[in-house]
Amino acid sequence: MQQLKPQDLQHWLTDPARAKPLLLDVREPWEYQYCHLPDALLMPMNSVPGKLAQLDQLAPTVVICHHGMRSMQVGRYLEHSGFAHIYNLQGGVDAWAASVDPDMPTY
Repeated sequence: MQQLKPQDLQHWLTDPARAKPLLLDVREPWEYQYCHLPDALLMPMNSVPGKLAQLDQLAPTVVICHHGMRSMQVGRYLEHSGFAHIYNLQGGVDAWAASVDPDMPTY
């Protein structure tokens, strides 16, 4: 699993030459409703094991949470489950709001 800084993810998402990654938000629904990255797929951490078949093991996947700890755990789980291109958003949506999108609500 690679660690991805918010600014690096922003560059990736805005680079027309690169395929967009799956943004996998593993927070709880109330957290996602409060704030999330555009086009992020909500899949709460505890539901991931039962939904692996819904994910593409070969797709670049950026796992996202509030501060980067839950997403790191899910990223490790995905790697152990055979997923090839996993990235953890360092600092989570909190770091994204602080360094990329200051208009995003924080909690």
